[in-house]
Amino acid sequence: MALSELVRVAGRRWTIEETFRASKGLTGLDEHQVRRWTSWHRRVTLAMLAHAFIAVTAATERRERAALNGLIALTGNEVQHLFAALSSPFHDLAHRLRWSHWRRRHQARAQTCHYRRHAIFQP
Repeated sequence: MALSELVRVAGRRWTIEETFRASKGLTGLDEHQVRRWTSWHRRVTLAMLAHAFIAVTAATERRERAALNGLIALTGNEVQHLFAALSSPFHDLAHRLRWSHWRRRHQARAQTCHYRRHAIFQP
């Protein structure tokens, strides 16, 4: 096997591990007690389908709408929060959208400050 092939496979492994880590956090992939193959298979299939929905929604939003000035791009976590907010009876959708906008603006400010601080200490 060529060195380039080994590097490619190693890179894919990292991508797959990151996807599973994100699925555990976003869709509860790791929250099932295995008793039978059929129930495990259904749970994993639904969790991976939900993760695919979140990932495609975030990627489509980032591609079609450039990040607004002062906001971070829409992330998978933000899509998951907004989707969960649709079933919440406590606040209306406008409140959730304002909350999302505030959080994305706050994260953009924190990211800018973080990069600025690290740029100062770079030799």
